[in-house]
Amino acid sequence: MKTYQTLRLVLGDQLNREHSWYREQNSSTLYVLMECRSETDYVTHHIQKIAGFFMAMRSFAAWLKQQGHEVYYIQLDEPGNQHSITANLQLLREATGARRLEYQLPDEYRLDKELRHFTAEAGISYGIYDTEHFYTTRDEAAFLFKGKKTWLMESFYRHMRKRHQVLMAGEEPVGERWNFDAENRKAVPAGIFFPEPPLPAHPVAELADWLRAQGVQWLGKLPVDGMLRWPITPEEARSLLAFFVAEMLPAFGDYQDAMTRRHRFLFHSRLSFALNMKLIGPDEVVRAAESAWRQSPERYPLSAVEGFIRQILGWREFMRGIYWGHVPGYYHMNYFGHERPLPSWYWTGKTRMACLQHAIGQSLEEGYAHHIQRLMITGNFALLAGIHPDEVDRWYLGIYVDAIEWVEITNTRGMSQFADGGIVGSKPYVSSANYIDKMSDYCSGCYYDKKQKTGPKACPFNSLYWDFHARHRALLEKNPRIGMVYRTWDKMDAGQQAALQKQAAAYLANLDEL
Repeated sequence: MKTYQTLRLVLGDQLNREHSWYREQNSSTLYVLMECRSETDYVTHHIQKIAGFFMAMRSFAAWLKQQGHEVYYIQLDEPGNQHSITANLQLLREATGARRLEYQLPDEYRLDKELRHFTAEAGISYGIYDTEHFYTTRDEAAFLFKGKKTWLMESFYRHMRKRHQVLMAGEEPVGERWNFDAENRKAVPAGIFFPEPPLPAHPVAELADWLRAQGVQWLGKLPVDGMLRWPITPEEARSLLAFFVAEMLPAFGDYQDAMTRRHRFLFHSRLSFALNMKLIGPDEVVRAAESAWRQSPERYPLSAVEGFIRQILGWREFMRGIYWGHVPGYYHMNYFGHERPLPSWYWTGKTRMACLQHAIGQSLEEGYAHHIQRLMITGNFALLAGIHPDEVDRWYLGIYVDAIEWVEITNTRGMSQFADGGIVGSKPYVSSANYIDKMSDYCSGCYYDKKQKTGPKACPFNSLYWDFHARHRALLEKNPRIGMVYRTWDKMDAGQQAALQKQAAAYLANLDEL
């Protein structure tokens, strides 16, 4: 192998073509990308996630070569592949004589720890660089909330709006309000038209067969038409962004929390995979939405634009700040002491509950469900049922194409499961059938009756909702956002309370049968 002075490692979710590394060619620097079993196997991933990563990485490596850079790409089946990032780096170091390693800050703690340990043990000269993708540094949120028990997303979001002058009129927010969330909770009406973006189409069957031959295990399903429809290049991501802004953003706000069996994506952008792979930057996405509103405020409701921007400029950056402010301790948080295993039908979608059947079935087929399906259907049930947060984490991290640990665990263990005791969310996000019926069409035709709280066909969400609050009263009753729940519970007679808890106990004893 040719001799190089420097190895530059590019991880699979660091495909940022705009990074300053790539502005100049240097024949003594070798860029290294690798497919490793340590990455395919640390959880069981969705097949479309694995395929999307590999396709995007291979495309990025080809682009680097086209730009004149020296590139070494290690495929999964390459002879000598050690299936570990640092083990492969050690072999390359020996083969090339490289005396220096450079890498961009990993977004996962386990990789950060692995690379820091490697450089310390190997005694090699090294340089660590920012990914030049996020608005914030790793520790920015921790610094902002230093000394405070609760990290408030709204405070962080306002800080970000001011700092980056997004949707601002001087020092004040446009529209004289920071947040229009209350206006973005409409159910989907009958007869609404859902625009269909021109999605990319990448043949995936051959890659799947090759992965199977390598012994890679996966969950989920291949696309029915054999085409992976997730962007794997910046050009594809920008095409998706342009269509979203032009055709979908005006209605995004109204229906961003809605759920329906009539359409799987509604008005959501489908940009999360591209963003988390760094194919496209958050500022580019945010400015595109803001620019559309400023140019045509009569066509773009401010509530829609603000709601979309809040997800990226606010929530996404906030989740990253939470992650780096609390790992590795965050991995072990289990506020409620939940211990039950995940019901088997989370892996198949074979349940009589229509909402979970649809949300899980869609997730298995698409590798995708939008944020309310994740929070208020699959996450809601797991929390009410007392599932161990580790089990929920593994499922979410594996099944969704956009799930990378820094964004997955904070949303799952924090927002969804309240396992962190309130670092991310101010209350547990649980509901009975009433909310699900209000925001979706799932309850229509379901085996269970949304109105019944007890009985053989009572919706499990109803009794589990009350049982959850009853058994965790000591932890929750002082929460100011939950007081009404306990006041309602206390007004029930003892017989009604006992019936609800008996119903819940029967369901909890037979979760796999629901």
